[in-house]
This record gives sequence, C-alpha cells and structure tokens, in this order.
Amino acid sequence: MGMGKKEIIDLLVEGGKATPSPTAASKLSKLKVNVDEVFKQVNEKTKDFAGVQVPVKVKIDVETQQVEIEVGTPPVSSMIRKELGVEVLKISEEEKAKGKSAVGDLTIQQIIRIAKVKMSDLLAKDLKTATKIIVGTCASMPVTIEGKKPKEIIQEINAGKYDHILENFKK
Repeated sequence: MGMGKKEIIDLLVEGGKATPSPTAASKLSKLKVNVDEVFKQVNEKTKDFAGVQVPVKVKIDVETQQVEIEVGTPPVSSMIRKELGVEVLKISEEEKAKGKSAVGDLTIQQIIRIAKVKMSDLLAKDLKTATKIIVGTCASMPVTIEGKKPKEIIQEINAGKYDHILENFKK
C-alpha cells in the first residue's frame, strides 16, 4: 500500500491561539478530518510562539485522514516586535521630529535568542553567523542593539566582543 495523496493547507496563526478560519474549517471537514482536533494540535505545537504569527502547514493524507502538522518559524520582524513588546516597527513623523530614531533597543541576548530559533531557516553555519544575519535584518528597522546602530554591532561581533556570550548562550 503506497502513501495516499496529500492535501496541504497553509495557515498563518497566532502562536497557541489558532482558530479555524471558515476556509480552513471547510477544507478540513471536506477531507473528513476533525477540525477541533487539528487546531488543538496546531495550538499545542505553536504555544511557544505566543503573541507571534507563525506559518503552519497541515498535511492531510486523503485516504487515511492522517494529519501531520509542520510548524515553521515566525518571521524575524515579528520576533523582534515581540522582544520589544511593540505592535509596529514604525516611528511616527511626530516622533521623528522629536529626534526619536528607534522604536526600541534590543540586547545582544535577545538577538542571539532570535538567531537560535531561526538558525535552521537561515542556513547559517554557526550561531555567530546567524546572529549577524539577524543584526543585519535590524539594520532595515528603526531598532538599536545595546544602544548602538546595527552596523556597529556587526563590527563588534566580527571583533569578537560577544564571543563569550555566544559560546555560553543558553536559551
């Protein structure tokens, strides 16, 4: 007996708080799958990403109704927003006029934590490289790290300033 045909439903859900959209619900019930059960599993698997949008693939074997749930990792920008506790990564014109240039400041630990979660997606060979990629992403956002511009932090990482933190990093 070979593997049956698979249907894949792509979702973007809030970690741990997914509710079936009418579209997802109708697709799942057409495939004779228990909708509540699927979303219970989705929420169980995404609960570590509370407050962040996470991509999820629900794969259903059409013949056996077997469900497989694959959780992606949230976009870097949502993880940064969550670390900063802000809704949007934007500075209003008023704030700009007052000289505000960042929505918030991240610690190097927060950056490394994001790098660790995203590492498999970034295809980085090590945590240091992954961390530099995340810092690079911050360069396009109104965010400072350790009170400095992301470019300066990259130079400091290259110079080995944070090596001890990277080597001993525990989530």
